[in-house]
Amino acid sequence: MIELIQDGNVTSPIGFLAGGTYAGLKVPTDGALDLAVLVSECEASLAATFSTNNVLSPSVLLSKERAKKGYAMGVIANSGSANCCVGDQGYQDAKEMALLASGHVNVKPEDILVCSTGVIGVELPMALIRQNIGNLNLTSTGGHDFAKAILTTDTHTKELAISFDGQGKKITVGGAAKGAGMIHPNMATMLAFITTDAAVDNTFLQKALSDAVDKSFNMIDIDNDQSTNDTVLVLANGKAGGALIDEKSPQAGIFKESLDYLCIELAKEIVRDAEGTQRVMEVIVDGAESIDDAREAAREVCSSILVKTMLHGGDPNWGRLMMAIGKSGINIDESKIDIYVNEIQIVHEGQTISFFKDAVVSAMNAPEVRFGISLNLGDASATAWGCDLTEEYVIFNSAYST
Repeated sequence: MIELIQDGNVTSPIGFLAGGTYAGLKVPTDGALDLAVLVSECEASLAATFSTNNVLSPSVLLSKERAKKGYAMGVIANSGSANCCVGDQGYQDAKEMALLASGHVNVKPEDILVCSTGVIGVELPMALIRQNIGNLNLTSTGGHDFAKAILTTDTHTKELAISFDGQGKKITVGGAAKGAGMIHPNMATMLAFITTDAAVDNTFLQKALSDAVDKSFNMIDIDNDQSTNDTVLVLANGKAGGALIDEKSPQAGIFKESLDYLCIELAKEIVRDAEGTQRVMEVIVDGAESIDDAREAAREVCSSILVKTMLHGGDPNWGRLMMAIGKSGINIDESKIDIYVNEIQIVHEGQTISFFKDAVVSAMNAPEVRFGISLNLGDASATAWGCDLTEEYVIFNSAYST
């Protein structure tokens, strides 16, 4: 059974240290942090997924190279600059970031990954980073500062930790994520860091993370834009003791369930904190012929600008849902589709049915709205999460860099 840890974060698992400091990468405000390090006390198995954008931050390129070996000691992360579209200097700066962090925590430079988030086209202010890296105080209670230091337009940190019984050993999984705009992942500016004190086989860990990301971070949308810096990392250091978990282990199922749960909850929190958002939508597509079809249709609905504006206006214009399903390109039979809004059926067999419109309008004006879409062709289902498109979002992003 999975148990939620009160005030949990990335340092809730045994053997992880973290901290954050202000180095001047962002505009100074009360309590601002913009440089952070997360490190394991021993070598940890590593799994990772990255943005598939054809324009990638050198921080991503460096981390992708180092992730291939399947283990690491930690990561240095910054906000305020995406370290992207800055030429060859960006790669050299990413390497120096790792070098500075490794010197601070006394590990090999190649065992440190790098993550950056912020404005594209702005070089990392390395002089400030060199000057302030020594101010980082890494502790077993520093998870909150780490989560705070990676924020950009987020209004709050996104942190979570859970535990489960792994054959007599308490296993903990913790996580922190950031993201509020440029979110339409394909593995958004989205970063997520996951830690566990379980001992996990690297091949199994990578498969478990990829599966979890497909169910969570790859099923959210804020603005249909994909970041150049998306990164999700998981470090497993084995400090809890117990047998190595692989795909044949008795604990494999509960570990995957825990990783899925943590990723889904962090992903949903990103959507709730979307820039300018007033409403969140959950789109459940069932009766699809395949899981890929179900996911494609659910993502298409969540990313539709017309669906987002419909949600913002509280308008039960179900034709836009049908449009988005059709646009997804999956196999459908219009005459078999049923649609529900917060459990109220409004479409049966592809056509509108009699319903109490005031009740549906009321449902559409709730903070969270659920669209249920039954394709009635098969047994596969998937869930995606999105948000409305507001005037505040447009105004905010019209002058983001000025």
